[in-house]
Amino acid sequence: MAVTVEKLENNEVKLNIEIEPSVSSWEYDKACKRLAQRVNVPGFRQGKAPKNILEKYVGIAALQREVLDSLLPTIFESAITENNFELIAPPSIESYEFGEDKSLKVTAKFELKPEVNLCDYKGMEIEVEEFKNGDDVVEKELQIIADRYSTLNDVTDRKTNNTDIVNIDFDGYVDGEEIKGGSAKAYMLDLGHSNFIPGFAEQLVDRSQGEEFKINVKFPDEYHDEKLKGKDAEFNIKINAIKEKVLPEINDELAKKVNQKFSTLEELKEDIKKFAENTAKMENEKRVAAKIMDTLLEKIDINIQNQMINREIQALMGEFKQRVNMQGGNFDQMLEKEGHQKVYEQMKEEAVKRIKTSLIIGKIAQEEKISVTQEDVQNKISYFAQIYNTTTDNIVSEIQKNMNILHSINQQIISEKVTRLLIDNAKVSYKNN
Repeated sequence: MAVTVEKLENNEVKLNIEIEPSVSSWEYDKACKRLAQRVNVPGFRQGKAPKNILEKYVGIAALQREVLDSLLPTIFESAITENNFELIAPPSIESYEFGEDKSLKVTAKFELKPEVNLCDYKGMEIEVEEFKNGDDVVEKELQIIADRYSTLNDVTDRKTNNTDIVNIDFDGYVDGEEIKGGSAKAYMLDLGHSNFIPGFAEQLVDRSQGEEFKINVKFPDEYHDEKLKGKDAEFNIKINAIKEKVLPEINDELAKKVNQKFSTLEELKEDIKKFAENTAKMENEKRVAAKIMDTLLEKIDINIQNQMINREIQALMGEFKQRVNMQGGNFDQMLEKEGHQKVYEQMKEEAVKRIKTSLIIGKIAQEEKISVTQEDVQNKISYFAQIYNTTTDNIVSEIQKNMNILHSINQQIISEKVTRLLIDNAKVSYKNN
């Protein structure tokens, strides 16, 4: 057997394989026996059909493919090991030829991981805008907490104001036709924090309980439903009830309601302060990490082949389509509106950034001998169980169903470790906003 390796452009390698007649002929006979066991040839018992009959029945091409499937995996594995190839896609067979003397010639291509020549990634001088909590961060959070523990009192002696919550019946029409999904009974609407069409909630202010009236609004030009974009609409409204929000006093009693571990308001304030400080620290580390990676992406030139970019674009397109559909949009209409070429170029830019980031992180992990331990995986599984409010057993069960989840977890752990190393070894300075 002779195997020659030819390096091509764009991170590809060609393998020219020549297998002597004695080996390929022997493998061909073995392939005939295997296929004879798997197919039913009329007039013959299972596995007893002669080779010439089997060739006519299943075709010589099928038998030749069986030979390739048997021979090539071992040959490919040997070539990969001997040459220290790092593949990013399965080998592809370009051509094969069985000679009259039963010899076999195969040409295959390997797509290799792009080479990464790292710059000095330790001791990088990084300057970022510092995130700082406002002086009133504790007071603002206390107001949010108070709002969370507020009560609603019925109002009968006045008209609505813009801080009330109203119970309403409504139905809407565009061009005289009822809007699909545009009606409801006993709907609770917060007039101060409405996500309805602009102008809807505002026209419900200064209204009385039991009042029935009409309002006119216009759907935004960027509304997700094509039939309603920019359309004028009319809604019939009835105010069933008016409720005002009553906030509790911010004191020790409220602190105890928030969590039994707090005995006083001061303890709650201290907890909020620590949480805010930790949030600020995490945000600043996030900014530092992003700036480091942007710097590395700018400094490190990587030759990425088009096939790799196109696969990543397809993955991004799939993710984007899923998000659009989950938000109630129409992916095809969105593409038409934004322009296929514009979306493609945006996806291509993101794809290249993703690939380069992954390659750089992988190379640094290799240089620093960073690996994933069993404890790392267990900690990550526990973390996911906590944030998804499930058990670790459920997470493990999902991993067993789909091992890609484990691969994703490992990649996330490696990325976090590399990011931590980069941050710890950077020379960071902050500038004020």
